[in-house]
Amino acid sequence: MLQYLDFDYNEDGHGHGTFEAMASVPAARLTVLQAEIAQVLDWAHATFPHQRAPLEEGGEWDYLLQGQQEWTVPETLGYDEVTRRFSSQPGSAGPPRHTVTLVLSGSEQFCAAFRLKFDL
Repeated sequence: MLQYLDFDYNEDGHGHGTFEAMASVPAARLTVLQAEIAQVLDWAHATFPHQRAPLEEGGEWDYLLQGQQEWTVPETLGYDEVTRRFSSQPGSAGPPRHTVTLVLSGSEQFCAAFRLKFDL
């Protein structure tokens, strides 16, 4: 079962569906998230081999994978009621978080098989 990827589903008027998931983890959990993404993509490649291509070009399924690193800097805020102004003092940056977005699009057949496989 998927631990990090929680897919939202949309369908167009042609019966094509799109599953989109975003996950954000600290560096220590990145390899676990990557393993989960590999599980999904390995299934798609094995179940629909040689059928990955844009749907408008006749493909059965396709995907987009994007990532980014984000750093958080805590901020101490103050408010002066006389001047009615805020003050801010930034702290030290924390460790980065890795945010990954996986979007899978597919035919009606692909989407049905994907839902069944990953219990969506």
